[in-house]
Amino acid sequence: MLHKENKKQPLYVILLLILAAEAIFILPFVLQRIFRTTFLESFSISQTQLGSCFSVYGIVALVSYLFGGPLADRFKSNVLMSSALILTAMGGFYLSTYPSLINLHLLYGFWGFTTIFLFWAAMIKATRIWGGSDKQGIAFGFLDGGRGLVAALFGSAGVIIFSLFITKDIELTSRVERQIAFKEVIRYSSLAVLVIGIIVYFFLRFEKSTTDSSQKPVKLLTLNNFRNVIEYRAVWLIMIIILCAYYGYKMTDLFSQYAEEVMLYNKIEAAKIGTYLLYMRPIIGVVIGLLADRTRASLWIIIGFLLMTLTSLIFYLGIIDDSKTLFFTFSIGTMALGVYSARVLYFATLEEVKIPIAITGTVVGFISVVGYTPDIFAGLLMGYFLDANEGALGLQHAFGVMGLFAFVGLVASYLFYKHQKRAN
Repeated sequence: MLHKENKKQPLYVILLLILAAEAIFILPFVLQRIFRTTFLESFSISQTQLGSCFSVYGIVALVSYLFGGPLADRFKSNVLMSSALILTAMGGFYLSTYPSLINLHLLYGFWGFTTIFLFWAAMIKATRIWGGSDKQGIAFGFLDGGRGLVAALFGSAGVIIFSLFITKDIELTSRVERQIAFKEVIRYSSLAVLVIGIIVYFFLRFEKSTTDSSQKPVKLLTLNNFRNVIEYRAVWLIMIIILCAYYGYKMTDLFSQYAEEVMLYNKIEAAKIGTYLLYMRPIIGVVIGLLADRTRASLWIIIGFLLMTLTSLIFYLGIIDDSKTLFFTFSIGTMALGVYSARVLYFATLEEVKIPIAITGTVVGFISVVGYTPDIFAGLLMGYFLDANEGALGLQHAFGVMGLFAFVGLVASYLFYKHQKRAN
């Protein structure tokens, strides 16, 4: 039985989960998404070298998913998540010293451990508990949508801080001046993540209920646990869905760069483009979550992949240039709608498959081993195309690859939808 009691959980719990769930990724991912060219310039690295940092993160994360899942089924979420946030913030303060490329790789490996082994499955399980048996769509809609709002607020604050430390027109500043300003962005972001970690430890609490109370603590890693997981045939399709949706999400890293290199925006204007898109996530998350609870999550995932496939094709064909500002805005908005729709709901499918709460962490860990492999290869793949082909051509090739992943995701989500329709 999935839930013996579906006791309503406090609203502040999901708000804390939202805040923590995005704060943990601000330093490894969001800052370079919004300030991509500034990040590369400040650290004197290439696109491919940045991609290799993400690959180190992804390799550590791969192992962390496998072992961190059962960990979340054994220990309290607030302890695991708080420890992860505080350690990640410490890494952020080190990032602000502008370490060498070798040490930057080590830092991203460290973040792979803190953000995944200690945090990821604990956060997903806590969200499932909050949503209960009948509100998984809105729970994960709130989570991902709220994460978008938190990322947007961090991004907006970062742009403001960066602007405050730039005392003249951005085009007239030197590399050193921009580097100093970006250092302050990193420091303030790290401080914010640290404070959130402390808040999570003291205030992330669930109302007592019989959810999970009849279950014995799960052993950290047993063959029997994973045997139970792989018996769910739909789990394998969820793996593919997450892999393709997550690759699409990684591609949103390039929106600001496209704005700067193809649409000819300056660095601050390009950073604002990345931030504005993040403000779409709360709206999409809540709306799609509500729709999913009234229909089926898998249906809206299909629609998301369809939008991703079509807009990837538009960017791949090179139709958009600096004379088509309105079309550019519409296209990235539509792509973001597709990406965020799929991303919001892929873990809501666990309820559609009727995965027991007691093994949620183990299931999430198992699925994520394959689903989040883009952390290993997406950065390298994008970096290769961008370094080998300057400007618009490299970006076109990158979006072409995204189109392939989106199409595979479309097929996998359709098969999942049909499988569950027959099962029910």
